[in-house]
Amino acid sequence: MTRNSRPGARPRGGDAPPATGRYPAPMLHLRMITPADRTEDVVRLIEETVGAAHLAVLPGAARIPAGDVVLCDVAREAGDALIGRLRELGIAERGSISMEHTDLTLSTRADEAEAAAPGEGADAVLWDQLTDATHEESTLSLTYVAFLTIATMIAACGVVLDNAILIVGAMAVGPEFGPLAGFCTALVRRAPRLVLRSLVALLAGFAAAMAVTVLFSLFMDAAGLFSRAQLEGARPNTSFVYAPDWFSFVVAVLAGAAGTLSLTSAKSGALVGVAISVTTVPAAANAAVALSYGDTGQTRGSVEQLLFNMLGIVVAGTLTLLAQRCFWARRRTGPLFSRPGPG
Repeated sequence: MTRNSRPGARPRGGDAPPATGRYPAPMLHLRMITPADRTEDVVRLIEETVGAAHLAVLPGAARIPAGDVVLCDVAREAGDALIGRLRELGIAERGSISMEHTDLTLSTRADEAEAAAPGEGADAVLWDQLTDATHEESTLSLTYVAFLTIATMIAACGVVLDNAILIVGAMAVGPEFGPLAGFCTALVRRAPRLVLRSLVALLAGFAAAMAVTVLFSLFMDAAGLFSRAQLEGARPNTSFVYAPDWFSFVVAVLAGAAGTLSLTSAKSGALVGVAISVTTVPAAANAAVALSYGDTGQTRGSVEQLLFNMLGIVVAGTLTLLAQRCFWARRRTGPLFSRPGPG
């Protein structure tokens, strides 16, 4: 295997580029079950969609529900508009629409479709996918509460020991960004049930995590591992968790914008950076430990820090989604459905 033939390597020098002059781009693969009386409408819609390719129809292949199976690939930047039109045809109610990301599509037709679609795939927002993902992340499940509780207990050790490494680790473990993103998405999409679901996950999750952490703190104190002197002593590395200021809000706003962009662009790696940028879990942990010792000053400051951070994330996340929706609303009125015939 040559140096340039390893997986993921781009051609250099004398290696031949793709015929279109573009490198293969990942596409969205759509699989639909359509009622027989809607198949022609669906096929026509896909044929007219700029950015669509590889259309296939399997008449009568579906059994539950009965109907035809329609397959196609579409550029990410054209995906949301196409799915919206399919929903208008009632395919989601009478059949089904499934979507998955393809890691690689080797096809000249796919390269041409991706080039023809307006905008960049990395900027595109798939609203139905975002709603579904945040709905799942906003579920008050045992796993969610367990992760949040464990993260809060790790942070409790960090604040008592004034250990920044434990604080960063707890931030990375905490799953609280999911419900916060769900809340932002619900506000933008005007989905009151998702708003309630996200609020319940946030409030009940943090309440449970802090209650368990209070008991954990009392146990650690009885075991001689925690002490009030450690909590109230000099803590240069972690005192910020109970001293909210405008810098805390600014960082939360920036982190909220970055986290929302990482969700909408499918760049989940950025979420780790978001998680270790805000002090929601450490603030909850410090509040719980302080409460176990009756330190109302630190408890109050920590709760304020927690709320300050959540407010900043929600404000930034909501504004980011509104800006993206405004941008892509213009794209949907553009030439996405103007191709004269099948390609």
